[in-house]
Amino acid sequence: MGLDIETDYCYQNIDRIVGKAKTLGNFVRIDMEGTPHTQRTLDIFFRLRQKYDNVGIVVQAYLYRTEKDVRDLNKVKAKIRICKGAYKEPPDLAIQKMKNIRANFIKLSELAFKEGVNPAIATHDDRLIKWTKEYAAGNKIANANFEFQYLYGIRNKTFRKLAEEGYRVRCYVPFGTHWLPYFMRRMRERKENVFFIIKNLFKK
Repeated sequence: MGLDIETDYCYQNIDRIVGKAKTLGNFVRIDMEGTPHTQRTLDIFFRLRQKYDNVGIVVQAYLYRTEKDVRDLNKVKAKIRICKGAYKEPPDLAIQKMKNIRANFIKLSELAFKEGVNPAIATHDDRLIKWTKEYAAGNKIANANFEFQYLYGIRNKTFRKLAEEGYRVRCYVPFGTHWLPYFMRRMRERKENVFFIIKNLFKK
């Protein structure tokens, strides 16, 4: 979208996409890259949110800053997608231990459920899926008011079962001619990403 070229140039490109999507009745969610792009991505989102109601944003549970970001996003009724985070980030910016990332994911999800709008729970983690189902049931949150999201090809049977149980499920499919460089870049960013793909290919 041109964020590394110039922020306003990127904003104009996304503005055209979101504006066109609005005329077609579609929704656009802005993905999140590594921390050098986090604040600028959020700045662009908040500008777009002033004009459009069909735009959402992704937040990463492993970043220390994300709790404040979620609180700020909830104030403008942003539709957020919560994921763990896939990039290798320094310990002063990101939580390093998986058990602590999971704990923060749950904390952020609670904030999104209590104060936000239709949160998207983007995880292949059985413990987080189980927690989400139990939290929603225990707080009488209708299935229509949140959704699970996953990467195409990872745990397909698990998410098909969730759909059969009546949950909303959305599949994330990288699209375009540069899908292979995209995947290779994501795997190079963090060795855990390679282990994640291999492990989950053999899970149902």
